[in-house]
Amino acid sequence: MQMTDVQEITIGKMARSTLTVQTAGPGFTDLTAAILEFLAAADAVDGLLSVFVRHTSASLTIQENADPDVRRDLLDALDGLAPQNAGYRHGFEGQDDMPAHIRTMLTDVSITLPVAGGAADVGTWQSAYLVEHRARPHSRTVSLTYLGS
Repeated sequence: MQMTDVQEITIGKMARSTLTVQTAGPGFTDLTAAILEFLAAADAVDGLLSVFVRHTSASLTIQENADPDVRRDLLDALDGLAPQNAGYRHGFEGQDDMPAHIRTMLTDVSITLPVAGGAADVGTWQSAYLVEHRARPHSRTVSLTYLGS
């Protein structure tokens, strides 16, 4: 392993905002452009960005942005891990609700991204996605918090 130079960053800025994301049902919504817009509006330079979804039946992930088959395969895998008709006790909000809770538990409700030079320091083929786990459209709230210089 080789480590590049260590940079000291003075923390002097914190910025917060929320995104409202309309989903069409199960699937991935790319948040990357909105995240970059937020970082630009916050005059972010170097630091950390926390992204948090305020729901228990949707999640966040960093995934490949080049081949949409990756996202379709991931949804299929989640369907296999938490199928719709598995006889769950919890069904107050519909038969898709409990599988959505399980899928959220298997993924993440928050991600932290390094910020360098005012942009999310992610790989070429990586994007940040909100993953909708419910069968019908929803309005989802995502909290963004930047801490850095």
